[in-house]
Amino acid sequence: MRAALYIRVSTEDQAREGYSLAAQEEMLRAYCDAQDWEVADIYADDGYSGRSTNRPEYRRMIEERDRWDCVLVLKMDRIHRNSKNFMAMMEDLGSWDKTFSSSTESLDTSNALGRFVMDMIQRIGQLESEQIGERTYMGMREKAESARGILGFRVPYGYRLDNGILIPDEEEAPNVQWMFSSYLEGSSLSSLAYALNNHKDLSTRKGNPWTVHNVRSILHNPVYVGHLRWEGMIIPSDHRQLVSQEVFNQVQEMMASRARNPAQRRFLRLPDELSSSIDMEGLMRAYEGKRRPSKDLKVKAEYKE
Repeated sequence: MRAALYIRVSTEDQAREGYSLAAQEEMLRAYCDAQDWEVADIYADDGYSGRSTNRPEYRRMIEERDRWDCVLVLKMDRIHRNSKNFMAMMEDLGSWDKTFSSSTESLDTSNALGRFVMDMIQRIGQLESEQIGERTYMGMREKAESARGILGFRVPYGYRLDNGILIPDEEEAPNVQWMFSSYLEGSSLSSLAYALNNHKDLSTRKGNPWTVHNVRSILHNPVYVGHLRWEGMIIPSDHRQLVSQEVFNQVQEMMASRARNPAQRRFLRLPDELSSSIDMEGLMRAYEGKRRPSKDLKVKAEYKE
């Protein structure tokens, strides 16, 4: 029997004793020795959730199914935490004349009772995973409402993360300031994207060309004026801002004034003081066309503390 040893840890599992990749591999190799099975290969997904099949090593294992006869895991929740995905995999294995085995769970999938028990174990694992997600979300929302610390999100362009604190990136921060000042001077989103790609010869963090969507996202992001945005909330933060609040508000109003669709002429206006988290909808304003934002306001070159 040629066994494909699948091992996985996610962020949630890494702190649990006995769930390390090395520990899983050691136990599975010992199981293969006891069963006199051949180890075809090790497929290790480090830091990936079991709720999705979008895992590089899992996909490689499926693509290399001609190399093995059985998928071996330490526990069923190592390979899937979603019962639908698990049952779909079992159907595929059956159609390929392959088998599945768990070294710590003795289940006979050749009969109806065994398949029923396996399905129940999977559903319990899925319930546990969803409960962890719910508790994590509730904790993050409480943290957001009390305006405490950095929440889980991608570090925005123009910043880097240092010990949990957003710090201006020396190379990227000036580009952010240039976008705000150029827009105030009358440049369009498309012209800014063109200039970033051609005149400045810059690319996004992912190495892709700049687009109107990228530029719009930066100009709309309150992180550059010292606030965080999470789940429809604006949260005050103590990280260094790259542009002033006045500049940010002017840019928001100017963008609203340029919207062709009247329904899109709403913009975020930050108050002079924001000491606690607030629902972003309460800060939205409708552009009434009574005045055009000033183009004389410049973005300061220095970072504002």
